[in-house]
Amino acid sequence: MTAAEALVAATARLRAAGVPDPARDARVLLAHAAQVDAARVTLIAPEDIAPDIAERYENLVALRAVRVPVSHLIGEREFYGRRFKVSADVLDPRPESETLIEAALSQDFERVLDLGTGSGCLLVTLLSERMRATGVGVDLSEEACLQASANAVLNLVADRVRIVQGDWFDPIEGRFDLIVANPPYLAAFEMDDVAPELRDHEPRMALTDEGDGLSAYREIAAQAGGYLTAEGRVLCEIGWMQADDVRAIFEAEGWGDLLVLPDLDGRDRVIVARNPA
Repeated sequence: MTAAEALVAATARLRAAGVPDPARDARVLLAHAAQVDAARVTLIAPEDIAPDIAERYENLVALRAVRVPVSHLIGEREFYGRRFKVSADVLDPRPESETLIEAALSQDFERVLDLGTGSGCLLVTLLSERMRATGVGVDLSEEACLQASANAVLNLVADRVRIVQGDWFDPIEGRFDLIVANPPYLAAFEMDDVAPELRDHEPRMALTDEGDGLSAYREIAAQAGGYLTAEGRVLCEIGWMQADDVRAIFEAEGWGDLLVLPDLDGRDRVIVARNPA
């Protein structure tokens, strides 16, 4: 069997399994199995596929067919042009979160706090883009803290990052110019409707608060002001139908100058709040 024939067969299998964009995933997995760059897959397409590569590819495709995320199979995900190591212990970095990055970078900052840091993709990206900034990431999960620390090393910002384990603001001291968060915002009842990649293979605590999906925003709105500098900002990713509810939560805590930003699909994605002090 040639690589091209294997690719066609894998694409058909993934399509039958209901995998979104099966051709892309088949291509990425073949590149990983063959240990070549994805851009070179067309170059090896006419060649016979070696037995060891064929076996690896078969295993990868079989796992993807039962909806194991591609990032978990290859061990990494790209975010804002950088590589991040990922696993089942952290939420997969997603393109829509880049909306928060763009908003954060629109103004200067020197000290960043990332609540529920997970893979560290937000914090590490922001520090990579602002070479003089420092930051703290906090997560309740010890495994997530280890993953974030590894990604800080991978992206050469470890000397400007401190990762701590804890519950939201509990282990945090000092003040920050910028507080960012991508909290669990799915309501418990929504979990039955999310894609299998999320529901079955990503940490549930990073997806839902087991309530109405708004508890993290209540915590942040109530406490963040005490950790911000006078001109500091809070940026939180939100569910695309949560803007009115999250805005009301922040307004009830006295926050002003609230702004809701859309992602590239035009859906509400980020709320920006300034220090109410």
